Amino acid sequence: MTEPVPPALGLLLAGGLARRMGGGDKPLRMIAGRSILAHVVERLAPQCDGLLINANGDPARFAAYGLPVVADSVPDFAGPLAGVLAGLDWMADNRPDLGWMASVAADTPFIPADLVARLQEARLRAAVPLACAASGGWTHPVIGLWPVALREDLRRALTQEQERKIDRWTARHGVAAVEWPVAPVDPFFNANKPEDLAEAERLYAAFRAA
Repeated sequence: MTEPVPPALGLLLAGGLARRMGGGDKPLRMIAGRSILAHVVERLAPQCDGLLINANGDPARFAAYGLPVVADSVPDFAGPLAGVLAGLDWMADNRPDLGWMASVAADTPFIPADLVARLQEARLRAAVPLACAASGGWTHPVIGLWPVALREDLRRALTQEQERKIDRWTARHGVAAVEWPVAPVDPFFNANKPEDLAEAERLYAAFRAA
């Protein structure tokens, strides 16, 4: 009998410093008349049992989205793993009915509609607790699936070992990588630099036509 795919909470990672974008919140930059974050929410919401934003600073700037906002609990911008831990801790306190969290970068407007289902299926098939996305020969460690059961191990890695590399931590436990095609658009394209916004506008037209 096939094991049922459990539901997951979606975490939108928006806690970066956006240095290459000149600072500010990359997910609030505009593509096709809407914020990048709005595109991500639209793509991820149907796949998850609720969404959560990880962001530092004043949460009021995300108030229009009507989603809970949780800041890193590990200080000094410890990177995406700190955002993942913040999401897992929030789940343990607020959604104890869920055992899984799917994370995406909040500046990836083209995430696939089958992201969470394929990540869950891959980790079940490989009998490992973690899964991440891949495309074009690259893995995308921040776009992944995380069990709440590993949050204390992650906390130790971040606070006692000063671990900051996602793939180094996930390798300890076992992670399945799931490949997506990059045509007509790489579903994990993200806007890092100002010029990427123009490219995102061009890709959006191809994405909508696909």
